Amino acid sequence: MQAELLKYQNNEKHVSYQSFQSIISATLSIIRSIGREKENKVKTICNPVNLSYRFSLDSPSWREAADPSMIKYKGEYYLFLSKSGGYFHSTDLVHWDLITTDSLPIEKYAPTVMEMDGEIYFTASVATNKIYKSADPKSGKWELVTDQFPYILADPMLFYDSDTDKVYLYYGSGAATPMMGMELDKKTFMPKGEAIPLFYSNAEKYGWEVSGDYNTNYKHTCWLEGAWMNQYKGKYYLQYAVPGTEFKSYSNGVYVSENPLGPFTLLKHNPFSYKPEGFVNGTGHGSTFQDLYGNYWNIGTSTISRRHMFERRISLYPTFFDKDGDVYAYTAWGDYPMIVPDKKISSPQDLFPGWMLLSYKKKVEASSTLEGYPTENAVNEDIRTWWSAKTADKGEFMTVDLDRNSKVYAIQVNFADQDATALGKSDSIYYQYRIEESQDGITWNLLVDKSENKVDAPNDYIQLDKPADTRYIRITNIYFPSGKFSISGLRVFGKVDKPVPATAQFTELTRNNDNRRTVNLSWSKVNDATGYNIRFGTQKNKLYHNYLVYEDNKVSINILNADQTYYFAIDSFNEAGVTIGKEIKTIQ
Repeated sequence: MQAELLKYQNNEKHVSYQSFQSIISATLSIIRSIGREKENKVKTICNPVNLSYRFSLDSPSWREAADPSMIKYKGEYYLFLSKSGGYFHSTDLVHWDLITTDSLPIEKYAPTVMEMDGEIYFTASVATNKIYKSADPKSGKWELVTDQFPYILADPMLFYDSDTDKVYLYYGSGAATPMMGMELDKKTFMPKGEAIPLFYSNAEKYGWEVSGDYNTNYKHTCWLEGAWMNQYKGKYYLQYAVPGTEFKSYSNGVYVSENPLGPFTLLKHNPFSYKPEGFVNGTGHGSTFQDLYGNYWNIGTSTISRRHMFERRISLYPTFFDKDGDVYAYTAWGDYPMIVPDKKISSPQDLFPGWMLLSYKKKVEASSTLEGYPTENAVNEDIRTWWSAKTADKGEFMTVDLDRNSKVYAIQVNFADQDATALGKSDSIYYQYRIEESQDGITWNLLVDKSENKVDAPNDYIQLDKPADTRYIRITNIYFPSGKFSISGLRVFGKVDKPVPATAQFTELTRNNDNRRTVNLSWSKVNDATGYNIRFGTQKNKLYHNYLVYEDNKVSINILNADQTYYFAIDSFNEAGVTIGKEIKTIQ
């Protein structure tokens, strides 16, 4: 091929048509090969974040982590969580190790951290009388700064304003209670003056603050909590979480001010992080931070809340400030694989590898099924339901038929721990299994070997070294730590060689005059569409909200600001990709 190219480049007069065609064919082959190589080399993650979520210390047995405070310190990441037996450390946002410590009140909820003068400072909810610091958090060693802070406060947030060299404390957790703020003495950490009420919830006007999975529990007062402050281009962005950690609608709103203690004004785009549908639901109570390349991320709390209200996971979403200073966390395809960037990015599209969900509602077979926990629960994109085998015996298995040969790039295995009795952490808590693939359901090849695994990964995400052309995926149990072999989501990601769906068209958009927080939407069903993504916002060029709908062709969205006009567009998608809707509809 190189010789043919050389001839062509040297303008040989007698290059045959066949030679020219071979040049083009070879060149295209090289381009495709480079594309495949680049595609395989990207590093991806998938929500929920793949952490060793700890079992509760008391019965019933459930896994939990929540209220994340993330900090970048000395070029590495430290993640502090409620009820995790320590805090996590990472160098790349992909791999995490747990650091244990006897120096901190790690069994308290809602820890907060800040960096000041080269050290990290720590306190936690209802433990604010004590503040700690460390210059070496990787060692697990911390020293007490003070045990004399005069108030025991819920959901604290420490913030160091490097522009003014001042320290602030924000807090608030409750129904009908305000978000509060105060300045602290930088050296003693004692309050400097009285605490100031900064804002209250207003569910009568702001739909995202109404309680319930879908913001429809109008008789219940929302729970306001989870303060987090960011400074961006001279302005102060104070985020807060509503309406409650157990709801799929758990989200973060944000106010902005010219000063750390206000007055604060609600941004037009709210809630700034929101994801009520799909496999992972909820984005509330968390933190917003910059990675090593200056990209912003929001890390927050997602709900399961089946065995216990506090059964929760952690999710991570790219976050952007636009030219007008509006901030938004991008949650579209937020529980599909996303690229971990190794440079500064400019848009959410830079992070989407294009790997679609291939396993949704596909045919499943299993070695056994426990009554009430059918196989279809493992592929229905609902983390709150699951399939369970009758035992945890070696050899229990589940097989998903992808319906046709597909190119599989990644697999996420979400274990459900049916009838688990494990408490806390132990060296025996981990999962061992094998995943095999087959094109005909008869001849099987090993795809993922976790038979010797000793790492606890209840939401295990595996990016394959190279894509597999296959139709059937089978997972077989080798060792299960507690309870029965059970899976809430065997999620297969990749591509199918078929047409993307046609464009979806809205058929109805109505807003209730008695409740301006709600909009009712319907659209024409599209043949061979797996689902639809609704994009909406308060300006035509700022459709920052995303609402995912599988199969159905109607939905009510209840998070609107009663005083604002909204704009809507709809995309359709299937296993081949996404068709972007160009038409934008307006709701006054």
